[in-house]
Amino acid sequence: MINLFNTRIEQLALHRVGNKNKGEMLLTSAVTTPLDDELHALLKEYFLKPFRSKEETYYSFTHEQDLEFHELYALAKSIFNTPASLLDNSKKIAKHLYEQSVHPHIRSGELYVCYLDNVMLDNNKVDAIGIFKSELKQDFLQFEEGEDDLRILLQQGVNLNKLDKGAIIFNTEEETGYKILSVDSNRYDAKYWLESFLGVDVFEDENFFTKKYLKFCQDFAKEVVLPAEDKKEEVMFMNRSMNYFAKNDDFEESAFLNETLDNPELIPEFRNYKVEKGPKYSIEDVSNFPISNTAVSAARKGIKSVINLDTHVQIKMDFTNPESAEKYLEKGWDEEKQMYYYLVYFNREEKK
Repeated sequence: MINLFNTRIEQLALHRVGNKNKGEMLLTSAVTTPLDDELHALLKEYFLKPFRSKEETYYSFTHEQDLEFHELYALAKSIFNTPASLLDNSKKIAKHLYEQSVHPHIRSGELYVCYLDNVMLDNNKVDAIGIFKSELKQDFLQFEEGEDDLRILLQQGVNLNKLDKGAIIFNTEEETGYKILSVDSNRYDAKYWLESFLGVDVFEDENFFTKKYLKFCQDFAKEVVLPAEDKKEEVMFMNRSMNYFAKNDDFEESAFLNETLDNPELIPEFRNYKVEKGPKYSIEDVSNFPISNTAVSAARKGIKSVINLDTHVQIKMDFTNPESAEKYLEKGWDEEKQMYYYLVYFNREEKK
């Protein structure tokens, strides 16, 4: 988890990167950009706001042969070792981005390379390198006073409310390619920023495994539990799964299965499904890992605990208390009407 509240931009190098195939230029600055308090506050909000509101999916530099051959990894390592080298290394970063800017859809823009300090990552204070790019320009009005009139000037500039692209490289996990966060608001070429420029892959930490395992469970519930049991049991399995992840610090697969699957015949079905589908979620060899509360909270928002009936009735169950749904909700069959029914027990209706 990151906290950027007290983060400061210690150095900023500004360059302009054009589209190489369109014959646009690469312009690099000879000096770093000075920041007064007002500009620092504006740029800090512009650069870092997207990372505060974004779900944390970490990446790391990767190379098919060796990380030492990864250009950005080597440049980041050099900057962390010698922060005073930021300007010179930022020019190399700009040139690297320029070399990747060959697709006709790629827009020219300003590249900001920053040295950030006082970054809190998982309750540890670390330094970081910020690489940000502004691409889209918006029209705005300026006004010029004459002796006896006021003139309107139409100009273009960067909207500080929306960062187009950005990455934060945290000075941790150096041996495995650092921990990195990325945003890309203009995905006209999905490979351009993450693959061609940054050269990263998903960082396999507790956040990654928690998110992937819960998604795997969600698909297992839909593809196996629902056909074998019913909609109620599908929802209840996910209820119990979320409850297990929420109350435990560490995941252990055998304990998880015993706690979440009421029907013991589904346990071998789960294991078979994992053998078949596990590689899709990168969990085929994973049975123990620390649980990420951040990932659990994010997953909870995307999982529906609702039974939709063909009679236009919905039954919603509370994820925070799965036992209540099992205790106070019964399913049966009415011979006279030839229909299924749900019987709900309660003491009183809550007035909300």
